[in-house]
Amino acid sequence: MEEQGTKEKILNGAIELFMKYGVRSISMDDIARHLTVSKKTLYQHFADKEDLVTTASETHIEISKKQYELLTENAANAIDELAKISVCLRKDMTNMNPSMLFDLQKYHPRAWSVWLNHKNVYIRESVIRNIVQGIEEGYYRSDVNADVIAVLRIEEISLAFDERIFPPSKFSLAEVQVQLFDHFVYGLCTEKGKTLYKKYKEENQTVVHK
Repeated sequence: MEEQGTKEKILNGAIELFMKYGVRSISMDDIARHLTVSKKTLYQHFADKEDLVTTASETHIEISKKQYELLTENAANAIDELAKISVCLRKDMTNMNPSMLFDLQKYHPRAWSVWLNHKNVYIRESVIRNIVQGIEEGYYRSDVNADVIAVLRIEEISLAFDERIFPPSKFSLAEVQVQLFDHFVYGLCTEKGKTLYKKYKEENQTVVHK
């Protein structure tokens, strides 16, 4: 197997396990067994678990960015973009272990720094861009402060992962994220925007359930 292909296989396998079980509970032995490779092979490509977790985080974020950038390019307007994001959000969060961010924050500072930079720069700028666009299109309230609401939105994302507030025994991560997202959208929208958002959501749900 080619070196680059092996590294990609390891990253994909690690991401799959981390997403399903969280980061702390998965060891290098678990990853090796999952991929049917030796631990020696893992350490030929990654110095240690911290290195693997950091690289996996960077890889997952880049994949996510490409997915959402394509979504944005194909959106008819700011509301259509948010409706499409809502569908992706539910899908992504359904397959993610709620302990993911906590594990990164507590045990993997380098990977946590990668996530924080993504959240505080990329996601924040994307939210501001969408808000400005939506105001210009007349779908969002003109009195909205894009900088303030962008900060609120990115903190809501992290809030949903806090198991002290939303314990997994009682709350579904995907449902919490979608509820918070809808609350964010309806707080932004004019009546015209709310009507269009409801229309897009109904259309997307019809497509998903076909």
